[in-house]
Amino acid sequence: MTLFFTEMWERFSYYGMRALLILFMTAPIATGGLGFDDQTSGAIYGLYSMFVYLLALPGGWIADRIIGLKKSVWYGGIIITLGHFTMALPGLLALISGNHEPKGDLSGVDLYSFFLGLILIVLGTGLLKPNISSIVGQLYPENSSKRDAGFSIFYMGINVGAFLAPIACSTLAIYDWHLGFGLAGFGMLMGLIQYKLTGKYLEGVGDPVLPANEKESKQRSKLIKGVWIALALIGVIISLFFLGVFSIDPVGVAAISNTLIGIVALSFFLYVLFLGGLSPDEKKKVLVVMILFVFSSIFWSGFEQAGSSLNLFADRFTDRKVLGWEIPAGYFQSINSIFIILLAPFFGAMWVALAKRNLEPSSPLKFAFGLVLLGMGFLVMYFAAKIAASGDLAAPSWLVITYLFHTFGELSLSPVGLSLTTKLAPKKFVGQMMGMWFLSIAMGSLIAGRVAGGVSGGTAEALSQMPNQYLLIVYIVVGAGAVLMVLAKPIRKLMGNVH
Repeated sequence: MTLFFTEMWERFSYYGMRALLILFMTAPIATGGLGFDDQTSGAIYGLYSMFVYLLALPGGWIADRIIGLKKSVWYGGIIITLGHFTMALPGLLALISGNHEPKGDLSGVDLYSFFLGLILIVLGTGLLKPNISSIVGQLYPENSSKRDAGFSIFYMGINVGAFLAPIACSTLAIYDWHLGFGLAGFGMLMGLIQYKLTGKYLEGVGDPVLPANEKESKQRSKLIKGVWIALALIGVIISLFFLGVFSIDPVGVAAISNTLIGIVALSFFLYVLFLGGLSPDEKKKVLVVMILFVFSSIFWSGFEQAGSSLNLFADRFTDRKVLGWEIPAGYFQSINSIFIILLAPFFGAMWVALAKRNLEPSSPLKFAFGLVLLGMGFLVMYFAAKIAASGDLAAPSWLVITYLFHTFGELSLSPVGLSLTTKLAPKKFVGQMMGMWFLSIAMGSLIAGRVAGGVSGGTAEALSQMPNQYLLIVYIVVGAGAVLMVLAKPIRKLMGNVH
């Protein structure tokens, strides 16, 4: 119960802010937005999404080596709350002063509070997100049937929060963007309060591993000093940025980050394959993880368009008027979560029923189906974009059908990829291989943000090209699925005894 509601409120804060993020960045300054162009907004969105997943790696390391899982969740939640309230600061100042007049230009408070808030949310999520799931795993004995049931309930909390948040935060954002950000922070605050009040149920779970001897104690002290030095350096860099000592080009940073992630991933896999001391059978399985890393990145680069290009399409090119009331664009961000809640049990039952008849597809084939289904969703968007390019508004049903196909794709690929990574990873590289799975999501999220800048239809020329841009995504994603279908049998052989 404690972890369910903590995660529900954390996801409420995350998806509530995510539903507003790119809309706020691209909104004109006169309406309270930042007035950024689509390319810059997409790059910032991509970098934010990337770091949310990327910082899960050091977040897990800090919990394991220094402060323990429970404290990581607590401190992470505090930092996230501070981040959301920092983003809400301009709205709070306007509320106190009573000055809600349209602005002619951006103030330093607007920009600094926005970027500082994003940085705090990223740092806090990196500390909370991986460790709260680890606590769930520690609640039950390793082979207990209750473990899977516990995780199923836990993941339901994720989707409940992700369903409610875009609706609630987008409603407040009608009046002021910063009220929406503030509500997201209030959600995380509620999660922290109940986490503290019901923390007694987690007694003896997720506590830090204390040093066994003086040598380990000294090593731990060095690690703590290292973390503080790293945080101090981050603080200095942020301060220099805000003081104007240097500037950052988000588009350029996003491009460089893509290249760096690719180099890091390739270097890691080559190191494990050739210098990891693995048996031939283990090397084959690592090769499978390496192949799936590429296809996973492609999938998430399409799926994560939900919060960027598809969110902008809902805002700019969708007929959202119902009985004289205009539905906020952010409401559409709840569709995927409600589909997950409704369809996940049916997908689970379908795989079980097919397995009983020896008809269940192999894991690589499920992966391929996920990519093809994602592509079908973008094919729907191709036709919706043609309507928009003709000068008409598209019906909301186009986006709903797109999200339905994307949910089918997610349910086919995401649970399989996570499970398969743990099964294929050599014992001494399990944690690092899980890190690579999250790195593939980080890379896909970054690509999604960069692609969004080109398919958002922000100018007349971009609008005319938008249908072809979506069709190109279809070709890439479905093509990747087709390639994986061809490779499914060879990959299945490399997997050995893993199913």
